[in-house]
Amino acid sequence: MNSLTLRLLATPGAVPLARHAVREHLGPGASPDAELCVSELLTNALAHLGEGTPVTLRITGRAARTRVELTDPAPHAWPVRRHPTDGDESGRGLALLDALALQWGVIKGPGSKTVWCELELDPGHSRHGRVALITGG
Repeated sequence: MNSLTLRLLATPGAVPLARHAVREHLGPGASPDAELCVSELLTNALAHLGEGTPVTLRITGRAARTRVELTDPAPHAWPVRRHPTDGDESGRGLALLDALALQWGVIKGPGSKTVWCELELDPGHSRHGRVALITGG
């Protein structure tokens, strides 16, 4: 299984860097959904944990199913899906993740948490049966 691991700081500049790395890893035709998920996960870390928070981005798989993971050092800062109104300028990140991913979830580790999603990158497959999985430790 091909994988990509990036250790970086959550900064505004890290978002385009991570998107570019994902595009290079997966290929431009296969990566738009993965790039968008990476952007949302990094932006959430930046917004909720603060600029400069160290994070680790992992991409595994390259064929029909790809897993995107973002690990940060804040196990108690749990992501919560919000229900923004039309006038809200933020709060759509996890809803977007839910719309794009086959499934997604959060895993709490000792001194960290990982928000992950699995994407079906093969355009011949549909996105039916999405599931959000939340696990704690």
